[in-house]
Amino acid sequence: MGNQEMPWSAKLLRDMRALEGRDVHLWSLGVMVLLVVAAGFAALVVPNLVWGAQDLRVDGHYLPQLFYGFVTLILLFNLYALNKKRELRHARDELVHQLVRAEVAEMNALKDPLTDAFNRRYFDQMIQGEVNRANRRSSDLGIIIIDVDDFKSVNTRFGHLTGDQVLISVVQMLNSTFRSCDVVVRYGGDEFLILVTDSNEEGAKIALQRLRQRVDAWNSHNLVPGYRLSLSCGVAAYSKGMGIQDVVELADERMFVEKRSKCVPSPEVRRVESAQVANEAPVG
Repeated sequence: MGNQEMPWSAKLLRDMRALEGRDVHLWSLGVMVLLVVAAGFAALVVPNLVWGAQDLRVDGHYLPQLFYGFVTLILLFNLYALNKKRELRHARDELVHQLVRAEVAEMNALKDPLTDAFNRRYFDQMIQGEVNRANRRSSDLGIIIIDVDDFKSVNTRFGHLTGDQVLISVVQMLNSTFRSCDVVVRYGGDEFLILVTDSNEEGAKIALQRLRQRVDAWNSHNLVPGYRLSLSCGVAAYSKGMGIQDVVELADERMFVEKRSKCVPSPEVRRVESAQVANEAPVG
């Protein structure tokens, strides 16, 4: 246990507390200097008050020494205090920079570097909080699973750079379709998960209709000649008492149902294929 590296948050908390201790130390020195000055002044005044003297009498031989001693003490303390304040300000700025860098690093660790969508690690960290909120407020919560149809052929036919651009385009369409309160997650490969908050299953399906319109618009621009983008989607709503993994699996299952339905030829295609088979059959 003693050899384990301290988390960055614990290190920053320790350093901030150390800075607070240095602040207290600096203020303590200031109070001490004030007490010394006050004690010196009292040493001049109190004897006269005790003896009932009407005028303050000080031996002229010691007065310049006392005066220069007080001035020197105050000057040295001010120089020391200014130097320490500069060091404390620099230390605080460095801590703030470390905090910002740590937050950026942690956020980058929770995002997919290619598409800038959140990754599965982020989803695993935040989902229980969203479930608790939905239970507490009795609000709706939904999961959408989206898969790019036949994505492997994109990499095979056009190369991985084109495949990456297709994934980036999909995330851009997802971000423009869903609300800012919804969470877009690259769940793995060419599969995406959308956490839809405060919206029921019907609301999620309406959003998917808008998504399909955007996909049609993307295809109409023929950005990848010879390729037509298609998405399979599955929606499942969370109900109190369900395990979130059960909701994800249900949405995933419904997505595969839609994907399999696209593999079944339409009646028109089946009639054409049957006619072709009949024409190719040997006569007699």
